[in-house]
Amino acid sequence: MPVPKNFSTPIRMSAKEQALSQIQRWIIEGTLQPGEKLIDAELAESLSLSRTPIREAFQLLEMQGLVSMYPGKETKVTSIEKDDILKMYPTLAALHALAAEYAAKVILPAQIETLKELNAQFAKAIENGQPYQAMELDEQFHNLIVEVSDNAYVASFSASLQIHIRRFKYVFLKQPVSGTLVSVEEHASIIIALEKQDAEAASATMKQNLIRPMHELYSLI
Repeated sequence: MPVPKNFSTPIRMSAKEQALSQIQRWIIEGTLQPGEKLIDAELAESLSLSRTPIREAFQLLEMQGLVSMYPGKETKVTSIEKDDILKMYPTLAALHALAAEYAAKVILPAQIETLKELNAQFAKAIENGQPYQAMELDEQFHNLIVEVSDNAYVASFSASLQIHIRRFKYVFLKQPVSGTLVSVEEHASIIIALEKQDAEAASATMKQNLIRPMHELYSLI
């Protein structure tokens, strides 16, 4: 029997991975609110899983800072405060600025073109009033630069912070903050700096691109 050439193999996830992915999403989107008590039996029933992978997921979520576990008592979704944003964004900005500095030295023309296409899609999403898509494309733009930098430590800490920042937007604002055309222009400046292999300019513009929305988001809360 001939196998279809365009066949895409479905991603197989373990029960623990399924539990982690769904509970994490519920916390980030605010379905599970800060301070809410998590009951493993109820979650197991909702996800059609046993309680063991739910408990294993709790342990990983605690490592991510999304839940607090009190053995023998309860597990709760961690709380978040407005001033947390003043700690998260500068840290992410420093990491991404370092990633841009590294990327400027090794980025390839094909990767530059991908960044240009992502920024074009980002601009279109903003113009069409699609905040969810804009947020996704903005993250893809930044994550590609982190990937190009080839620094596993930057990638790991960046991914952790992005989880909390996305949760912050959902919980406090009930929807993602739509991007602005200023962000599009800053992305374009980052791309130009990367093309010129100007590590200093790429780093400075990247930092600005993250610090500015921090102030905008803080003023909206």
